[in-house]
Amino acid sequence: MCGTSGLYSLVDSFLQYLAIERGYSNHTIQSYCTDLKDFIAFLESSGYNEDVNNINERTISKYMELTASRFSVKTQARRLSSIKSFFSFLMREGMIRINPATKIRPPKPRESLPSCLSVDEVNRLISAPDITTPLGLRDRSIIELLYSTGVRVSELTGLTVAQYHRQSEYLLVRGKGSKERIVPLGEYAIEALDTYLTKGRPKLLKKGKTSSFLFINNKGNPLTRLGVWKLLKKYAIQARIQKEVTPHVLRHTFATHLLENGADLRSVQALLGHASISSTQIYTHVALKHLKEVHELHHPRA
Repeated sequence: MCGTSGLYSLVDSFLQYLAIERGYSNHTIQSYCTDLKDFIAFLESSGYNEDVNNINERTISKYMELTASRFSVKTQARRLSSIKSFFSFLMREGMIRINPATKIRPPKPRESLPSCLSVDEVNRLISAPDITTPLGLRDRSIIELLYSTGVRVSELTGLTVAQYHRQSEYLLVRGKGSKERIVPLGEYAIEALDTYLTKGRPKLLKKGKTSSFLFINNKGNPLTRLGVWKLLKKYAIQARIQKEVTPHVLRHTFATHLLENGADLRSVQALLGHASISSTQIYTHVALKHLKEVHELHHPRA
């Protein structure tokens, strides 16, 4: 994983714990590995003497000061979270008595509103793929699905055919930490998926090849996250959308349009698979303009 000796071996044990006992995805584990490798590199450059008990709050604070000039606020917070989790693991294993990172606070994030597409832009994006081709049918269903459900790109590419429950009109999605949730599908997404499954996907599977994955490439292999990013970028250009279009932008758009049309925050939280309502509250800022219009229209003293 990360290394073979010294502190690296402790990191490897931590990563194995995340994989086996916590059920974290390979992508998440790789993020922890990247974060902790950078921290170890800092320790080594600072004369670290191989004794994990000598790593104190002051050392970690110095590292965080260094990250401030190298990384975004979000990345800084993630690095600190990885370090805290690592030392919590060492405490759990009895290797250290206290977590030296406990009292260190993450940097305050700069408020930024999520990017969001208009309904017209979404319609243009959905209409961009050439649905006379197998790849076009696949891509249309992907865009419909991202907008209809708000799933993360990792959740989308991990979907199997068995997770599509056609009769009940929902997807069984496996999110962060392997947590499952049911996500309902709209009629347009169902129609696009059905057409892809009957007319597009069989032609993408090479002769004699099978795959359990819902979305595959033209070689019959599972579609990657990068593949989804590329196809969205291509269709955004074709649809002449000036904004950046990514899977996460469609996730923001899904949540924003629900709120603007009267959905409550708790329902949106459940659909997005957020563990905490605080993760969902950022979308209320996006819908603020709409809420102000509702207030002015309906409040007697607006």
